[in-house]
Amino acid sequence: MGIFSFIKSQFIEVIEWTDDARDTMVFQFPVRGKEIKMGAQLTVRPSQAAVFVNEGQIADVFSPGRYELTTQNMPILTKLKSWKYGFNSPFKAEVYFVNTRQFTDQKWGTMNPIMMRDAEFGMLRLRAYGIYSFRVDDPGKFMTEAFGTSALFTLDGISGQLKRSIVSGISDLLGEFKKPALDLAMYYDELSADACTRVQQRFEPFGLKIESLYIENISLPEEVEKVLDQRTSMGVIGNMGTFTQYQAAQAIREAARNEGGGLAGAGVGLGAGAALGQAFAGAMNQPAAPPAATAVCPHCVAQAPADAKFCPVCGKAMKQPEAACVACDKPIGADAKFCPHCGAGQQGAKCPGCGAETAPGAKFCPKCGEKL
Repeated sequence: MGIFSFIKSQFIEVIEWTDDARDTMVFQFPVRGKEIKMGAQLTVRPSQAAVFVNEGQIADVFSPGRYELTTQNMPILTKLKSWKYGFNSPFKAEVYFVNTRQFTDQKWGTMNPIMMRDAEFGMLRLRAYGIYSFRVDDPGKFMTEAFGTSALFTLDGISGQLKRSIVSGISDLLGEFKKPALDLAMYYDELSADACTRVQQRFEPFGLKIESLYIENISLPEEVEKVLDQRTSMGVIGNMGTFTQYQAAQAIREAARNEGGGLAGAGVGLGAGAALGQAFAGAMNQPAAPPAATAVCPHCVAQAPADAKFCPVCGKAMKQPEAACVACDKPIGADAKFCPHCGAGQQGAKCPGCGAETAPGAKFCPKCGEKL
């Protein structure tokens, strides 16, 4: 090393890390000969932590802030080095910047279906997927258990391990949940909260903390979904007999529109017509419902249900008080003017003397005594 390089290395230096990459978790600061000048300036930005490693041992961990590296600020490293050359001597150490921000929108999903026992469908294979977020909670433990002394460590180095831990925890959770598969959608929030607590136990040994975990969907096998779609369609159709009649009528109409070519086409058309006719006859061969009993209104002669008390057209009572005919003594309506049996009038004649109404069959006027 030349004299100018030596002098340059003795100047007070600034140790910091700025990175625009979103997936970098750890970055090793490049130091010439791993020698750091005592009194160097260390800048740790928000969502960062600086880890000093001396001879494979974690010496000091700095949180966000600006520091001047002295024996007062580096008590552990000062004790390890036992300085012999005063405060301005360089010391050898490796500096690692750990990204402690929250890594969001991390996707997880089941590579293979989750086997579970369902009370309604029996054995089922479920698939699930969602997102999660986490952060480095303990930089020292994360360095020891995860990245070691790598100069650069990204999300790809640990995402596979984290996803498998999540899938394993959710598989256990679904197996213990004991809820019908069709009802799982209403428990997504509860399942997500329980899964977050359970997965945290698997993240903690790496110095990580899971901040959130969400289950976006739990899906049934494709063949089961098809059966459910058919069941839903049957519920929408409603009356199967009516629907079959409608389909038969539509098929006959389409067959009538199809103009066959030549004798072969005519034969095909006749065969199809015969088959459709049989299908239509079978669909139409439904037992007809017996006609509802009706009655005739005595006032407006309108049709009304047999058990109706009032006419739906004129509103009058369907049954009237009965009276006896003055001639044949058979029952008739109380307001009938003539007997429907013998034709005798039911109203008396007027008195020729006083004009009063008299009873039917009376021979003398009850008011004036005039002979009728």
